[in-house]
Amino acid sequence: MADTKQTKTIGEHYAAAELARRGWAPALTRDGLERTDILAVMAEGAGRRLVEIQVKTARGEKAERVSWPLGNKSQAPSAHGREYFVLVAVPLDHSVRPRSFVVPRIHVAAAAWIAHMNWLTDPGAAIGKRNAPVDRSRVGVDTFIRYEDRWDLLELDQADAPVLLPPIYRNYALLPRVGLREDHEWQRALPEW
Repeated sequence: MADTKQTKTIGEHYAAAELARRGWAPALTRDGLERTDILAVMAEGAGRRLVEIQVKTARGEKAERVSWPLGNKSQAPSAHGREYFVLVAVPLDHSVRPRSFVVPRIHVAAAAWIAHMNWLTDPGAAIGKRNAPVDRSRVGVDTFIRYEDRWDLLELDQADAPVLLPPIYRNYALLPRVGLREDHEWQRALPEW
């Protein structure tokens, strides 16, 4: 079994390296700064841009099969428009490079709620077999596949970023049995995707 602290370190350093490769100046924060593992500044171009990034890392036999725990803190509303997640999938095979998914915080929050509530309230599920609370939400690579290596999204505020979640998630968000968390930003207006 992998050491969780080591897994976290792999993800944070991998994300920082990828940011630096793309012209960002990343700074790892100290443990204890809630919701932010990396502060990154883009100093090139017309102006400076600062973003806050929370890194979630998961290991698995194959990177395409990992899922990330996205509980209550991950589903909480954004503090501002420049909060992002970098989800890192680390395969157990050291010869295969990790995969990264760059996702605006509001998209992660929506995906975590929608995925879990759809699973929990699935009419086809056996009664009494699914009872895990939403703070136990886990979301897999397939949900975030269109965000893979989308480092360009960091150049946009969350409200301007295209929603790249699976199209069916929008339909689920409109269902009374699924919906969105009551304090989610999209309660005001669900974007098209």
